[in-house]
Amino acid sequence: MKNNWYAIQNIETVDSPSIAVYIQHLDYNIKEMISLVNGETNRLMPHVKTNKMPKVLKLLLDSGITNFKASTISEAEIAAEAGGHSVLIAHQLVGPKVDRFFALAEHFPSANFSTIIDTIGIAKLLNEKALNLGVRANIYIDINNGMNRSGIKTDPGLDELLAFIPECKGLRFKGLHVYDGHLRDANFTVRNEKIETGLEDVTAYFNKLKKVYPSAQMICGGTPSFTTHLLQENRITSPGTCVLWDWGYGEKLTEQNFRYAALLVTRIISKPTEGIVTLDLGHKSVAPENPIDKRVKFLNINNYELLSQSEEHGVLKVDNWNDLKVGDVFYGIPYHVCPTINLHDEVSVIEYGVKMDTWEIPARKRRLRF
Repeated sequence: MKNNWYAIQNIETVDSPSIAVYIQHLDYNIKEMISLVNGETNRLMPHVKTNKMPKVLKLLLDSGITNFKASTISEAEIAAEAGGHSVLIAHQLVGPKVDRFFALAEHFPSANFSTIIDTIGIAKLLNEKALNLGVRANIYIDINNGMNRSGIKTDPGLDELLAFIPECKGLRFKGLHVYDGHLRDANFTVRNEKIETGLEDVTAYFNKLKKVYPSAQMICGGTPSFTTHLLQENRITSPGTCVLWDWGYGEKLTEQNFRYAALLVTRIISKPTEGIVTLDLGHKSVAPENPIDKRVKFLNINNYELLSQSEEHGVLKVDNWNDLKVGDVFYGIPYHVCPTINLHDEVSVIEYGVKMDTWEIPARKRRLRF
């Protein structure tokens, strides 16, 4: 890969701050993801939350991937609109989202929608709604195996929930959903051991469950645990970030060989004092949840320090201040690409160093039609 692979020849056509998606790297990442599961695309359920773009979903579908995971109704909607065969909304539905879920399923009868539950109360609610509509809702039970963010532990409460499911004639039990996003050790051996240890009780429970529900599935993890779960043939994997990749996972998940497919484009808008340049890259344009030194890594400048960010400005301390001028372009890798994508309306599509197209990011909206 050339050192300046990111340079856009017609950069004058690319506004800033913005996102540029490099189509060759995107294609490479999709192929790499598929190769890691030995071409068994039925074991892949990529998470839509990373890209939120119908055009990216079309590329995934063209590669043979037909199953997707989503966090929002909007993400599920674009996955179905693109032609996804099955879409799991991996959030327990509450409030108006319950009716939106059923409306979505009615509008896309060829798509197989499902959602997660971890409580009898939501099972009752979904069951009542489904029976009133004369349909059945597909559900996975969300398992808490240590992240303590959502789900139910493998204790008597899970037994009680599973015992209740057969009473719900409006529900169709599909299996277990387990997310272990808290395990992100840089050392793969350490991470792998923690992931497998955390799944011992879940796996034992699932093996017993399969005797009652032979077609039950276990959907596991995200990108950090992708290279662990793909080793177990009875698990469906849910990587998402690896489609675009970012600095954070590139730094930690060194056993994964993905390429940066989404970069930030920013320009110098001022040189207010010696040694300082100001960029048009504020925290409205790059995910700001991490410390200031873990937000963006620039590719075409050395010896710099991002001192601060406000809404529309990024203040950068530089060594080569005299060599820089207002209007100069910097290319940066976001530390966390998923929420960074969510801050933009569109991306510039770069093919062989030239902007060729613009893709919209519609699913950054919380609501589209449903």
